Amino acid sequence: MALRAVRVPVSHLIGEREFYGRRFKVSGEVLDPRPETETLIEAALSCPFKRILDLGTGSGCILVTLLAEQQDASGLGVDLSEAACLQASANAVLHRVAERADIRQSDWLQNVSGTFDLIVSNPPYIARSEMEALDPEVLDHEPQMALTDGGDGLGAYRSILAGVMQHLVPGGRLLVEIGPSQGADVADLFRAAGLEAVQVLPDLDGRDRVVCGNAPA
Repeated sequence: MALRAVRVPVSHLIGEREFYGRRFKVSGEVLDPRPETETLIEAALSCPFKRILDLGTGSGCILVTLLAEQQDASGLGVDLSEAACLQASANAVLHRVAERADIRQSDWLQNVSGTFDLIVSNPPYIARSEMEALDPEVLDHEPQMALTDGGDGLGAYRSILAGVMQHLVPGGRLLVEIGPSQGADVADLFRAAGLEAVQVLPDLDGRDRVVCGNAPA
């Protein structure tokens, strides 16, 4: 009870969190999987894929879920945090997709090679000016590098889009999670990078949650 009194998240006390029907191991080193991210999973599963790249993989919940749901797919998950890479690797083993999951340390696309037909990311999108309004469970117990870019909240999208086109196969898809007020801005960044058929998708609460686009075929 003492730990709950200082607002330590329940998931950190028990060491796991449910996501898309599976239990994922979590810690204070990674962002907790959240129900709204399941919107990205549903969008990703709406079309077949064979090769996935997950940028900022964190706990690995997105990559591992997609590999578990698509049994013939393989994927690469990258994160700047070594601790996050270890956590993602453990979750890949837990859910028996480790043979199809390559986890490595990278600053976004820096150490990424090859092409993919699906690239996904739930990057840090909270603006620095919004951080103080977060609940103590989030602000005090989750890694700040997974929450904010320290600027306007769009920095991670700019970094991803600066190099993403060379890693998408023709017709390949990019899907990113966003904050509910960022749909128009991120969609504009997608179009400026050359992506087509750009859409902003809502979560179950009707808030903008995912931006998706396709590389030219």
